[in-house]
Amino acid sequence: MSDYPLIREKFGAYCVFNEPASGFTTYRAGGRAEVVVKPGSADEMVWLSAWCRSRGVPLTVLGRGSNILVSDNGLRGVTALTERLSGMDFSGDTAVAQAGALWDDVVRLSAERGLAGFERTSGIPGSVGGAVRMNAGAFGQETFDRLVSVEALDASGRVVSLEKKSIAYGYRSVAGLSGLIILSAKFKFGAGDSAALLEERSRVLSARAAKQPLNCPSAGSVFKRPPGDYASRLIDASGLKGLRIGGAEVSAKHAGFIVNSGGASAADIFALICEVRSRVKAATGVELELEQVLLGDF
Repeated sequence: MSDYPLIREKFGAYCVFNEPASGFTTYRAGGRAEVVVKPGSADEMVWLSAWCRSRGVPLTVLGRGSNILVSDNGLRGVTALTERLSGMDFSGDTAVAQAGALWDDVVRLSAERGLAGFERTSGIPGSVGGAVRMNAGAFGQETFDRLVSVEALDASGRVVSLEKKSIAYGYRSVAGLSGLIILSAKFKFGAGDSAALLEERSRVLSARAAKQPLNCPSAGSVFKRPPGDYASRLIDASGLKGLRIGGAEVSAKHAGFIVNSGGASAADIFALICEVRSRVKAATGVELELEQVLLGDF
């Protein structure tokens, strides 16, 4: 598009063209994004959103690229990565974190300060914006447990502040933030002992390392937990550990993960997701619901 040089002029080295999704997603797979931009401030995100809106250019906003699968056909328009929006400010029992801050940094820093509530979510990959967007959680704790409010950009380009009580949310789903670009989030913690919180964090990180395939590219848990059960148990019980399509494989270490075992395309991963859902449905009668987000054409 002839106007894209305006974005390059605005963002300089933080604007690149035809960037493969393997460079910005944890699956290390997928096609090319037409334009990738890394805004360095909320004002730059507001500018970029307005630019795209005024020209009818699609805008996709991503954090650290976990929990998503980008099509081999790539992403049209502008893809904004929030990694430079990584500021955090702790005050008393609250914290405000920008959307691109690493979730695990928020967890670690809160535990170090004796602030309880997120220690069992240690090791969850991705950004604060992503965690808020999907109400990420683990071991009985989730993002909305401690959420106070969210600052976001609405479809008209206004910066709005939403209190938790006004946001519809559920298990790994936040319908109330649909159509919004998350800029930052505020959290309020409980009181805890820093040594005990850090010990719990260490325990959780060890458990993750023991059970999850952290040495291979993946995007975390593929499916949501079915009521009263676990997706990984159903997949394992259906004899699907180690099942492969191309370079995509159901992890032999944790059946809830699909890993890129080398050279997997997005089509390989998507085909394996569909095959797992089909076989689990046939074997158990349970229809697994996708937790990961599909971007582009599949």
